[in-house]
Amino acid sequence: MKRPKKEISENSRRTFLKNAAIASSIFIVPRHVLGGVGFIAPSDQLNLAAIGAGGKGTSDILNASVNGRERVVALCDVDFSGTAKKSIENFPKAKLYADYREMLEKEKDIDAVTISTPDHVHGPAAAFAMERGKHVYVQKPMTHNIREARLLTEMARNNKIVTQMGNQGASNPLLDMVKKWVDSGQIGKISKVQIWTNRPVWPQGGPMPKPDESLKPKDLNWDLWLGPASYRPYTPNLHPFNWRGWWDYGTGALGDVGCHLIDIPFRTLGLRYPTDAECSVGSVYSGMWTADYHPEGCPASSFTTLHFAATEKSKSPIEMTWSDGGIRPSHPDIIPADHDIGGTNSANGVMIIGEKGIITTNINDSSPMMPKLYLNDGTTDFGPDKLDNQEPEYGHQRKWVDACKAGFNSTEHKGLTSSFDYAGPMTETVLMGNLAIRSYMLRRENSNGQMEFYGRRKLLWDGENMRITNLEDANQFVGRTYREGFKV
Repeated sequence: MKRPKKEISENSRRTFLKNAAIASSIFIVPRHVLGGVGFIAPSDQLNLAAIGAGGKGTSDILNASVNGRERVVALCDVDFSGTAKKSIENFPKAKLYADYREMLEKEKDIDAVTISTPDHVHGPAAAFAMERGKHVYVQKPMTHNIREARLLTEMARNNKIVTQMGNQGASNPLLDMVKKWVDSGQIGKISKVQIWTNRPVWPQGGPMPKPDESLKPKDLNWDLWLGPASYRPYTPNLHPFNWRGWWDYGTGALGDVGCHLIDIPFRTLGLRYPTDAECSVGSVYSGMWTADYHPEGCPASSFTTLHFAATEKSKSPIEMTWSDGGIRPSHPDIIPADHDIGGTNSANGVMIIGEKGIITTNINDSSPMMPKLYLNDGTTDFGPDKLDNQEPEYGHQRKWVDACKAGFNSTEHKGLTSSFDYAGPMTETVLMGNLAIRSYMLRRENSNGQMEFYGRRKLLWDGENMRITNLEDANQFVGRTYREGFKV
């Protein structure tokens, strides 16, 4: 019996895309044969879906569609009454789902997904998609914890999945200017990197809000929003944004902008896993006494130090410091006092410090990267304040889509700035800071019957084996526990 023409056509499209992934090549039928200038054959289109269609997910799936060049067939969100409505307007033919697992089981023809959920869902959703052969674009941070980042990196490599993490500043062409300054040795031997941010810009450092089921929005699927986290009744002021400050769901200031800021020195200096981590955190004044922050959430401010061994690009060991909560490093003498050392008002920034000078730059969601070079002899070199005629977010999503079409072994995939082979180790480095912060609050009873903070030490890290070697209890923060149905 002959198959229907529609089935033959769709199977041909799927076979075409799978063969492209294996062969790392793509055959495009001339457009004048198919339907004239501007015509896109169905076999040339990816079937895309969004897991998290509101907030950042709105622009992620829109940019991945490349102005309608690709086909968006499904949208998944736990609440379509909010910002996700814009994605419905953009893609009115897409099928709607609340549960990404149901979507990926039913929509067999999805080729690739964007994942733009709260941090705690990144790993479970990406793993579920990759197990089914879907290419994945995952917002930063790539995962909620170090173990997930390692597993997803290996899964993508083993399953030949085309991947990209959503730290779009990595595709900013001005990074090439920073790379050139470093590679040419203009600032000499580099030994120190300082990074800082004005985050958090959401409630953080206090107690978790109290549950109140009466306030739950009627269109929100709270159980699916919790995903892998332990069940708790609906808690106001977590969805859709303030979840960032709570360990069950977010990764704090480091997870929010660390994958933008730490990316710059990690990439240009060719760093790998840190060798150790230590931190201190700001305290909260509570009337008559001073108390440390609540351990179920991130602190209002923190200062973290990471050390890295020398690499081929970085000939000497590197000390990297991170500070958040608006704490920034001192203004170097060789930089004029009226110059910002990062972005506007020096709110977020990176300084790469060498024996001959300093490179300072900034990248976040709201301002462009502006590299500046200051040498001890008074020489300076500045990048432009802005880039003209750039496609949205430097083409970060579009380049991923092109790589999906070209295949896992293609030059397009190897040229991506944040495929998991790179983004995995970099994300692990970002999350090492959080491991140190969470260990800072470990307490136990000492021999005198008093509670002591025993995690406040330099933590020695075996990166290859993902283990703290000098404080076993700290290893509980390498991974997490999962609710049934969401395990990675």
